[in-house]
Amino acid sequence: MKALKKAVIGLLLISTPRFRDLGEGTEQGYFRERKEQAADKLRQRLDFAETVFPGVVYTRQEVKNAIREFTAAQVDMVFAMFLSWSDDYAWIRFLRDMPPVPVLFACIAEDTPGFSDSFTEDRFVEFLSKGGLVGSLEGSGSIARFGRPMTGIVTGELDQVLAKAKSFALCAAARSQLKDTVFALLPSYNEVMWATYVDPYSLFMNAGPELRFLSVSSLEDEIAAIPAETVESAAARLLASYPHDDDLQMDKMYASIAASLALESLARKAGAELLVLNDVDVSLLTRIGLRPGFCPCPGADDVMVVPEGDIGCGLACWLLGKLSGARVNFIEPFYIHPQDNTFAVGHAGPQDYTVPNGKTRISLDTRFAKSSYKYAGAPFAWHLIGPGQKTMLHISQSGGSFKMAATVVEALECDYFLAGYSHGILRSDLPAGQLFERLMRFGVTQHYALAGGDWRRELAAFAGLMGFEYLEL
Repeated sequence: MKALKKAVIGLLLISTPRFRDLGEGTEQGYFRERKEQAADKLRQRLDFAETVFPGVVYTRQEVKNAIREFTAAQVDMVFAMFLSWSDDYAWIRFLRDMPPVPVLFACIAEDTPGFSDSFTEDRFVEFLSKGGLVGSLEGSGSIARFGRPMTGIVTGELDQVLAKAKSFALCAAARSQLKDTVFALLPSYNEVMWATYVDPYSLFMNAGPELRFLSVSSLEDEIAAIPAETVESAAARLLASYPHDDDLQMDKMYASIAASLALESLARKAGAELLVLNDVDVSLLTRIGLRPGFCPCPGADDVMVVPEGDIGCGLACWLLGKLSGARVNFIEPFYIHPQDNTFAVGHAGPQDYTVPNGKTRISLDTRFAKSSYKYAGAPFAWHLIGPGQKTMLHISQSGGSFKMAATVVEALECDYFLAGYSHGILRSDLPAGQLFERLMRFGVTQHYALAGGDWRRELAAFAGLMGFEYLEL
């Protein structure tokens, strides 16, 4: 998939014109000069994003200019802060007139006030200059009155505020990018798993992506167009990169690779970053003769493929991939080991076998090995989930919108034990039974995205921006 673009932040720094020209001839200069220096220091620390800064806002006209600049630049979010004691007419115009966009309202506590008393003109101006808490408290009343969605508030020392701003910006960028993304479904939802169904209109309206529907016949045509030498080259790279069973049937492996290459090609032609494949669809299995087992294909990383027609979990995989910048596994919990509070997870079918720290072996798709399909038992990339801290994320339909559930687990070292299923062993800080009871009370399905690291702070922020129900465990 494409990497998440760098966030574009509109920087709205508000002060009062009443103080603007105070401080003439003082050691630290005019009030306005002090505020310009403060703004420059803040911009330097926002180096994780591109910033659009119209200058410190003092007047009604200046806030109108700022709104125009932010809108023209299509900022992903606005970082708003009162730099001092301030009138609020600029702020309330921003709240009223700025188009809907995530806004992080910040108040930064200085390490030291920068003055010991206000007995001199210089120290008095510095006292006025450091009155951002007063302005922030005043501004918060208008936030409550206007009730704009997608508005966050953070107060703390500079590093704390910047950490929150970085997470907020990452989620705002993901929100923007999601609205320009295309998902594809081939060929249909999984008709035995209705809980995973997603309303395409709701997906577009509440989450952002456009959903395009692809057919098995188009996949057949795409497979036929894949050159034999392309398939053979991919097979050679796979066999050179991963251990494999000794009894592989190369005609079946070529068929699986060709179908995998065709899936990715078909998704590209549809403009899709994510292809949700119903890999147990009868028409797919009878006409193609197998379920593709090598996505991502060697040399490709622009298309994500997930199984079982679950668009909600596809969205979860897309989101975790964007936030983490890492590869993602598609899993379902299989069973609990009460003795050591672990649970087995994994999934059959398409799986990102290139996730770092895991193990991959090319083996037979034993789940279908005894079927009557043309390429029964065709090889696939059998992946074992690697050890380490992981975030487990669920997304599914919830009424007219969506719900998210996130928890952090530890993946344990283990060896292969489930033939035909990419899999692993996880442990939660919560007792496993309690974890799954709380998930069931929230109302989830069986599918989850799994990625390295703890991304709960970002996921909570994203759910807030999107208006999704959110459960954190």
